[in-house]
Amino acid sequence: MSVLEVRDLTVEFGQRGGGQFRAVDGLSFALTAGQTLALVGESGSGKSTVVRAVSQLVRRQAGDIVLDGRPAGRRGAALRAYRHRVQLVFQDPFASLNPMHTVRHHLARPLLLRQGHLRGTALDAAVHELLRSVNLTPPEDIAGKHPHELSGGQRQRVAIARALATDPDVLLADEPVSMLDVSIRLEILNLLDRLKRDRSLALLYVTHDLATARHFSAEIMVMYRGEIVERGPSDEVILHPSHPYTQILADAAPDPGASRGALAAARAQRQSARAARAAEQRETAAGAGCRFRARCPFAMEICAQHPADFETGPGHLARCWLHAGNAAGPAGAPAAGAGPADTDSTGGPSAAAPGRPGPR
Repeated sequence: MSVLEVRDLTVEFGQRGGGQFRAVDGLSFALTAGQTLALVGESGSGKSTVVRAVSQLVRRQAGDIVLDGRPAGRRGAALRAYRHRVQLVFQDPFASLNPMHTVRHHLARPLLLRQGHLRGTALDAAVHELLRSVNLTPPEDIAGKHPHELSGGQRQRVAIARALATDPDVLLADEPVSMLDVSIRLEILNLLDRLKRDRSLALLYVTHDLATARHFSAEIMVMYRGEIVERGPSDEVILHPSHPYTQILADAAPDPGASRGALAAARAQRQSARAARAAEQRETAAGAGCRFRARCPFAMEICAQHPADFETGPGHLARCWLHAGNAAGPAGAPAAGAGPADTDSTGGPSAAAPGRPGPR
């Protein structure tokens, strides 16, 4: 059963000179106790905005957030009760901790908010227990230190302990290891995975790293320009990507055994992607057609219409006209079994077979 559900979440920000920029557009997902859902995408796709909207740090223009079957409170005591149960781990552990206060202060404050009766040795014992739960020992020494006296990994463990202080049901981890040394990233991810199991947490893991998303999550959502373009079981999404954008993300993942020629090809691909993004910024309004079409190697005339979610496997959905033959789409979509189109945007043969992207 889902602990938290997000339905048709939309977040907009005002732009200089007038108008609104839609950072998140109609996003829906559910978080289940004891399971991890990964949200992946490149920088600027809207991942952090989703996390901040779900934690209610930014205002949503539309959509509902439901916790245990009840709408989330948006102000006053109801909002405070919601935030006790839905906690956020920020990307930068140094920026999220006050340098003027000790570790004990950072952990004691949320403990007092949840258990106001704790005082003296009982409060110290609760702080020490939190530190032990995130493998910070001896807790007596760590509690008296300031953030600048800790390593990056230790600071992030303190941030995780602070999130656990209110005994939450949902943990939102916004790229929790991207600011840490490579050598300790796996330790932090293993810690989050253990805490998720031990405490039956529903975990939303936000990252741009497809490898960790696959190994630490049951399902993956791929986000591009404010909307989910692909979702499904983690192995299916990573090993058999259906959307061209996911394919590009998978191909861009570093390969330690790559040859010089392969590395040069990867650099050329990144340069081409940057040029495509520049062209994309000159596209029409975000809501007109597929948002990825300016960068897509399989773009077709029908991509000027916004695609629906088409099923490419059990529980595996892709928002791409290449898979229109797999399910009934919106008005104007090709008939089931007919494929998306037999011609590309120039009128020539399509680069991909109907219902499936071309070879990777």
